[in-house]
Amino acid sequence: MSAEPGAGPLPFVDLGHTRVDVSRRDRCGFPEVVFCERKTPQQVADIAGVLAEVNGLFLGTRAGKEHFEAVSERLPGTIYHELARCMVWEKTPVQPVRGTVAVVCAGTSDLSVAEEARVTLEAYGNTTRSYSDVGIAGIHRLLAIRDELEACDVIIVVAGMEGALPSAVAGLVSKPVIAVPTSVGYGANFGGLAALLGMLNSCGSGVTVVNIDNGFGAAYSAACITRLLG
Repeated sequence: MSAEPGAGPLPFVDLGHTRVDVSRRDRCGFPEVVFCERKTPQQVADIAGVLAEVNGLFLGTRAGKEHFEAVSERLPGTIYHELARCMVWEKTPVQPVRGTVAVVCAGTSDLSVAEEARVTLEAYGNTTRSYSDVGIAGIHRLLAIRDELEACDVIIVVAGMEGALPSAVAGLVSKPVIAVPTSVGYGANFGGLAALLGMLNSCGSGVTVVNIDNGFGAAYSAACITRLLG
């Protein structure tokens, strides 16, 4: 079964390889986002063309340069954020929403995940502030930005190793903290599992945890919160 945009209560466009959800914005407030990894460049370009036409916006995550090249042919003006592995195409700039989201990462090795969060937030019209390399191995670096973090409405904290930074942040601010464990760390980090468990067991109140390396998921949750600000 397939349907053209607007043809029914839950329309999708059937491309054969993909059934593109074109009603997600109506249901959830945000349009469909494409996870590009393990999709062919042609598949991603086909999906991007549909979403751009329906929403005036396309966001692809975990995108390689070959995905970007294919999408750029279909949608000239697409911007590729190499570190974040994200690509964005906008027909017109997204209307800014109220509120500011801080994206904090423990170390430079965590930057790719933090950038995925930042790019996603800005594609959704959020104002962001980025703070990198403020891990607890040098806690004074975190204390130096405490007032700036408190001035934000939501704080995303990205960390690997033992994943202790979100607990420290939550103990310093009164705002929601969304923790993102990364796969950064030595052997006993178990590809991010140690950081994930550390964050799930946080003694800091108000810490919510997303999956390993899931900067997009953290950004989506933060964007939902900022929409409630009016």
